[in-house]
Amino acid sequence: MSTQNIETTTPAPPTRNAVTRKALSKHGPAPKPVPVTIIGAGPFGLSVAAHLHGLGTDFRIIGIPMKSWRDNMPKGMQLKSTGFSSTLYDPDQSFTIRRYCEDHGIAFEDVGLPVKLETFTAYGLAFQKALVPNVEETTVIRVKRHHQGFILELANGQSFTSRNVVIGIGLDYFRNTPGELSGLPQELVTHCAEHHDLSIFKDKHVAVIGAGSSAIDSAVLLQEAGARPLLIARKSTIEFGLDEPLHRPLLERLYRPMSGIGPGWQNRACTDMPWAFRYLPDQVRLRTVKEFLGPAGGWFMKERMAQVPRLLGHDLRHAHEALGKIRLQLSDISGREKAITVDHVIAATGYRQDVSRLPFIAPDIIDNLDRIGPTPRLSANFESSIPGLYFIGPISANTFGPVMRFSIGAAFTARRLSRHLARAAHSTQRSLST
Repeated sequence: MSTQNIETTTPAPPTRNAVTRKALSKHGPAPKPVPVTIIGAGPFGLSVAAHLHGLGTDFRIIGIPMKSWRDNMPKGMQLKSTGFSSTLYDPDQSFTIRRYCEDHGIAFEDVGLPVKLETFTAYGLAFQKALVPNVEETTVIRVKRHHQGFILELANGQSFTSRNVVIGIGLDYFRNTPGELSGLPQELVTHCAEHHDLSIFKDKHVAVIGAGSSAIDSAVLLQEAGARPLLIARKSTIEFGLDEPLHRPLLERLYRPMSGIGPGWQNRACTDMPWAFRYLPDQVRLRTVKEFLGPAGGWFMKERMAQVPRLLGHDLRHAHEALGKIRLQLSDISGREKAITVDHVIAATGYRQDVSRLPFIAPDIIDNLDRIGPTPRLSANFESSIPGLYFIGPISANTFGPVMRFSIGAAFTARRLSRHLARAAHSTQRSLST
């Protein structure tokens, strides 16, 4: 049969609209990006969330409420910050720690009575349940860029897009352990953040390395739990914060006004004007954050620390395992060496903020962040050089000052950031509707 009059046609490729309609009919419309996602449910994340809720801004918040306070700090600890600043922040300041303590019959003073860890943790959880009940208790395993903002992948298998992401993960990713202790068995050498209950060391000889509040707290609480601690530090003296009596004379209050991080004009400037810290030269900011309020115990720990054995003015040179124990090789300022064998070593050697240590942020984001030191350089609204990506909490200290290492830093953070994000969300919604 002749084929010269047979017409053969190839169907035209479907148009983009046709493909879209087919996809929509099969899978439904793609979900809209969330305006804001907060990663972290500690004091900073919860305070920002409470403010966003008050402004009517839609958001998601991912994290385990008050996790670091519940799991990574030792039972029996007391907060160094003053009572009035050991709080979380909602827009009306109606759910304060003072109110919580009054409602539950817990002794409380703005100044002069340290807040117990257990009280602060319980209060934080009550704040979350009352004001931020939508916390999603899982973890973020990846943050990637997307043309609509960011894609977030969760440990529970979910993923979604968000136009803005606020990272408020606290300190847990930044534990610092001396290199001399690296490679030793984890059952013999740990960071202080790994211990909520120090009673497991009863009757054990435990070396605590460090001279700051974590080291002092750990050593004292170990002894009170029936262990045999030895505090080892390269410093020749152990320092404590200035006393904060319940009542201070007028001249004392004028000479050293009280702030949320202790008495003194410098402390007051840090808490009252974090916005001004951004205008200092980089090197001044880095030096100030590193040196300001250096290693020291809370004023209330001085008496409890008096009976704890200590070995000061000694550097850790080497450590190795010996018959199920740890042998520490130390040297003093004159070079004389000393060896000590202990059952366990706790490194109470603080934290080193470094954004490259956040494993859930995609490498291309990390590589393109402008930095001040090892931390993100932030705008006046906590935004990094990656549009829509924000950092809050201790990692923002190089931009806004040492106050960001304390809960009181959440007051400025929550007000400033929530207003900015609410305006951005409103502007986006308005542009989409026109």
